[in-house]
Amino acid sequence: MKKIGEYTARGFIRTDGSINRIILDDGSFKTAYRIVEFVIAPHDMDNTTTRVITSKLLTDDDTSTGVNWNWDNNEEIAWSIFAYDANASQFGFTFKQIDPDNLVVQDLYVIADEAQQSVDIKVNYFVRMEKYEINDSQGALAMVRNRSQA
Repeated sequence: MKKIGEYTARGFIRTDGSINRIILDDGSFKTAYRIVEFVIAPHDMDNTTTRVITSKLLTDDDTSTGVNWNWDNNEEIAWSIFAYDANASQFGFTFKQIDPDNLVVQDLYVIADEAQQSVDIKVNYFVRMEKYEINDSQGALAMVRNRSQA
């Protein structure tokens, strides 16, 4: 694998359980992306309601897994949580984990949830990736791995 660049995706999603697509697929099996950073944060930082927001990155748009984290699922490759209370002296808590063996050949998907199930809020996301040149067999292997559930 040869690193050929970096790519950043950022924007916002809603916590309504919908899955959002980040288009990476260029039609070639000779390029792939490795996720190196995944961060989420609420859109409305001065809202005084306590919030716990979870999110994950997937390699498939299958919504049957919901927003719960399943680290045994090969389709899930990064997870992030942001908890905060704008009234507290200690403003927030973050956690993130990225599978170091991830390699994305096709598109990436992001989903988020807020602990108060009846609340639909905006959540900012930031994904930093490294772009690699790979051979056909590495691309095919990554695609199979990203679509299979362990």
